[in-house]
Amino acid sequence: MQIGTTVNQFLIEEQRRLGGTDNDLPALVNDVVVACKSLSHAISQGALAGMLGSAGVENVQGETQKKLDIISNDIMIAATERGGYLGAMASEEMDEIYPIPAQYPKGKYLLLFDPLDGSSNIDVNISVGTIFSILRCPAGVTNPTAKDFMQPGTQQVCAGYALYGPSTLLVLTTGHGVNCFTLDKSIGEFVLTQANLRVPVDTREFAINSSNSRFWEKPVKRYIDECLAGKDGPRKENFNMRWVASMVAEVHRILNRGGIFMYPRDTKDPTKAGRLRLMYEANPMSFIIEQAGGVCSTGRERIMGVQPTELHQRIAVILGSKNEVDRVVAYHTEG
Repeated sequence: MQIGTTVNQFLIEEQRRLGGTDNDLPALVNDVVVACKSLSHAISQGALAGMLGSAGVENVQGETQKKLDIISNDIMIAATERGGYLGAMASEEMDEIYPIPAQYPKGKYLLLFDPLDGSSNIDVNISVGTIFSILRCPAGVTNPTAKDFMQPGTQQVCAGYALYGPSTLLVLTTGHGVNCFTLDKSIGEFVLTQANLRVPVDTREFAINSSNSRFWEKPVKRYIDECLAGKDGPRKENFNMRWVASMVAEVHRILNRGGIFMYPRDTKDPTKAGRLRLMYEANPMSFIIEQAGGVCSTGRERIMGVQPTELHQRIAVILGSKNEVDRVVAYHTEG
């Protein structure tokens, strides 16, 4: 595709190139893109529009919601519920699924999203993002329930994220590679600026929340200890550590220069299999990373092979450059 192509043009041309006839998917993605443009503007206003601070309530995860968590959730719903492409949607910020209201036509897709990933960074003006995933509604289902969302990540037909940083970016895959678009505010369009992104297979950079090190399992502790030992250790290489506390920012860095991101299972809360949400974060990011040649695992199994059992299921996440993720997986196998 030609650099400078808008995201809508890109999706239409990709459909033609692949011989597709489904116009609903590009139209649905365009609705999500509209939401991301609105979010970009709202986030950029910050304190000028009273967007900062806590909303004083908790979401289903037991986390205190920021004002922008609620605003961004409402923006995504408003942008996508009327198009006639969705049967229902689910958000990290809502307890239950959101059926399309009766006054609007229903479609054959299901939308899952984290409307504002990394929202703890909002008040200190650090990059945040939006993550989304699209599934097909099971055949014959016209009134989807939560059960219809219980599809492994391998069933995704599209995934993407918007990164709200110095520039607003949209990274997208429909299962045929990964492409990056930049929001040109002068024309109000996302235009293609990086085509066919690939994750370097090797890296000397890792991202992990080291404050949890006392809770890590042995394979993770072994890996990080080796990285920290540098040239004097068994790896005989110096590593750098990064931690933004925004998954979108971490993944985007890995897409551009390699690296490994880890939010592993630990003993901090033995009742939870991990920290991140399988369907709103882990699956869409895994789809993107794998399409760019990277690897994604819980340490024990491929993330996109996991069968969901709950709408807000949590999971361990280890993703990024192939050779480093493979090493961590091997350490888990060795025990």
